Amino acid sequence: MKDSNWDGELWLAKDYAILHGALGVSAVHAHHAHQLILSLDMPASVELESRVITDTRIWIESMHSHAILAPLARHYSVYAEPYAYNGQELLASIEKTEPSLPTLMVALQTAIRKPVLDARVETALAQVDRLLSGKISASKLADDVHVSLSQLERLFSAQLGLPVRRLVLWRRLRLAIATTLEGQSLTTAAHAAGFADSAHFSRTMRSMFGVRADHSISHMHLRLID
Repeated sequence: MKDSNWDGELWLAKDYAILHGALGVSAVHAHHAHQLILSLDMPASVELESRVITDTRIWIESMHSHAILAPLARHYSVYAEPYAYNGQELLASIEKTEPSLPTLMVALQTAIRKPVLDARVETALAQVDRLLSGKISASKLADDVHVSLSQLERLFSAQLGLPVRRLVLWRRLRLAIATTLEGQSLTTAAHAAGFADSAHFSRTMRSMFGVRADHSISHMHLRLID
């Protein structure tokens, strides 16, 4: 299968992102974020957990395997971190919105959020983000927040939905995508996010989004949201 380019704008915040523009086909993949596809011109067609869904609005839960079966010329995709958003509350907020980048951003910012994370998890997450360009030791993170490694793993799995290693990989990918969209090469972005090389970055992109990094983000424009 040949990847199709994504094209348009990506608004990226700490715990959500909004993509507006063209969406290409993808291989089967799964990512940590919840995703809502809002198709503007024609129904989207998605294989979700081995079932084909065709609709103008398609909700994809965190870590559910899916593939985009046909390109969309105009659409919005909303990505939301599951530790911050309850899916049904988010859908209820967006349901009232006429889709645009500003209105979807307001809907995400005003949607009811999940309770604040355990302070130890917040501290560990902040430490992860500070260290993304290099190696990250789960044992050192546990020491930094004064818990055992097994307890830290339980806290991450319960509150973030991923074990430490997978969460670090997800954060690396977010950073590499943002760095690429800021104009850096795939190699520079990969190293800035702690990947061994651009091939490692691309394999992770393929696994989590079903597309090659060089095909999917070369025509995107980035706006970082505080």
